[in-house]
Amino acid sequence: MKIIDFKNASCKHCYKCIRSCSVKAIRVKNAQAEIMKEYCVLCGKCLEVCPQNAKTFVSDLEQVKHYISSGEKVVVSIAPSYLGIMDYKMPGQVVDGLMRLGFAAVRETAEGAALVTGEYARLLEAGEMKNIITTCCPSVNDLIEKYYPSLVHFMAPVVSPMVAHGRLIKEIYGPDTKVVFLGPCIAKKEEAEEDERTEGAVDAVIHFGELKEWMQEEGIVLSECESRPMANPDPKINRLYPISRGVIQSVMVTDKPEKYRKLFVDGIENCRELLDAMEDGEIQNCFIEMNMCEGGCIKGPATSKMDFSRYRARFHIEDQIEYAPAESEEEAKHVAMKKVFYSRKENDKLPTEAQIQEILKATGKYNKNQELNCSACGYTSCREKAIAVFQGKAELEMCLPYNFEQAQSMSNLVLDETPNANMVIRKDMSITEFNRKAEEIFGISRTEAIGRYIFEFMDDTSYEEVFETHQSIHRRKVDMEPYGLTVLLSIVYIDSLDAELVIMQDITNEEKELEHQYQLKIKTVEAAQMVIDKQMMVAQEIAGLLGETTAATKATLNHLKRSILEGDNK
Repeated sequence: MKIIDFKNASCKHCYKCIRSCSVKAIRVKNAQAEIMKEYCVLCGKCLEVCPQNAKTFVSDLEQVKHYISSGEKVVVSIAPSYLGIMDYKMPGQVVDGLMRLGFAAVRETAEGAALVTGEYARLLEAGEMKNIITTCCPSVNDLIEKYYPSLVHFMAPVVSPMVAHGRLIKEIYGPDTKVVFLGPCIAKKEEAEEDERTEGAVDAVIHFGELKEWMQEEGIVLSECESRPMANPDPKINRLYPISRGVIQSVMVTDKPEKYRKLFVDGIENCRELLDAMEDGEIQNCFIEMNMCEGGCIKGPATSKMDFSRYRARFHIEDQIEYAPAESEEEAKHVAMKKVFYSRKENDKLPTEAQIQEILKATGKYNKNQELNCSACGYTSCREKAIAVFQGKAELEMCLPYNFEQAQSMSNLVLDETPNANMVIRKDMSITEFNRKAEEIFGISRTEAIGRYIFEFMDDTSYEEVFETHQSIHRRKVDMEPYGLTVLLSIVYIDSLDAELVIMQDITNEEKELEHQYQLKIKTVEAAQMVIDKQMMVAQEIAGLLGETTAATKATLNHLKRSILEGDNK
């Protein structure tokens, strides 16, 4: 199951998600980013940084609504972050608001945190572990299991407060009860629904942003709700779990012997720095509270679009709790608290040096000086990106400087090799692009032309017309008399740049050839007319001669005829 999904149509080749991903768990395939689940630690950074909102949290909200509409007994486990996040006058209004949505009971996840605190206190008292890393944060757990497997034996073998609470709720209300976790974290969804070690404790996960939208749909305003008590006993100091050092403070209240130095660290890079130090043997006898989110999980990635300050939220939580240990509950004795952690590291095949060099050369990097290590692709170095390409996690085309050089080179090649004069004109009529053919026509170099104005070279009426109407002109014949040229002028308006692309096709030779052909036709017509006229004259002369001959012949024949007739009479 996907926890984070990508909208393919919105991915814009910015690679911001890869740059933000500390573990590089995002693959680019066919120019689209996708999560590699086996590498992802669900820190949610890609959700927060995506400028296109192309990443989305896969929601369980409809499933929760279905549970309620189907008549299931649905109990919500609400993370203590609600004390600093939700908009209420009294905390009890949150309970009423949730029950109006159809939940059978509302209990605080801090109730489960109290059970986890007890387990941590026992581990501290036993003193058998060289270091103890808290395992409340599923993202941190993923980070260690997938990227620091040598440190797995330092992880406290204890379930998270959410899992402990889900099991406690089912112990109290029955195994058929549907438990819904409500909090600020997206990693809880995988822990609840996909981890075979904790499967069945929690049936669905929703976050505070989804709850806010749901309440708006139902017309529920928290500040107008009644104040109702939580169904659980007061978990007291265990409500501090979502803020930095909250776990340590909860454990210290139990007044256990100081066998371990207490450390707390939050933020993925800080966590990785500490884990690196542990691998180097620099950390000894420490109880370490680790959170993936900076400032703790009070403002997890699922609340990134909610408008509130983590500092205000922290103060609200600290001001509303009692700094004392929670009272034990009878049902808690039957809750299984152990969790075994293990290596889930992927063993990626590494390329040889020759293979790395071959990939680097494919993007124009033939020596160290050409390896810019600009991180535009999301990777910290060109070599790291080359390895990712070999492993099928990245594509060659992700190298933006190389693509720019290629595009610029191709653009220049096209501009220079085209038989037409090309220019780009700004709104103020200044020239910003000027190709080789334009240099030939106007007798000026590109360097000299850039920044000058088109009206210095020719009439700018047509250019003004296009800027005013935003209607392009196509193949308008223009005589450029000062240059002895005739061109077909096309002026294309570029809306995104508020500029014009000018294309001049030199048709001077064609026009001269057409004129030559026209003159030949005229001469041919004139010659033909002369022949016709001469033929007419000859015909007329012949006709005149024929007329005279015919008349003489007629007279002679008539005279002969009369002579014959007169002879017969005698």
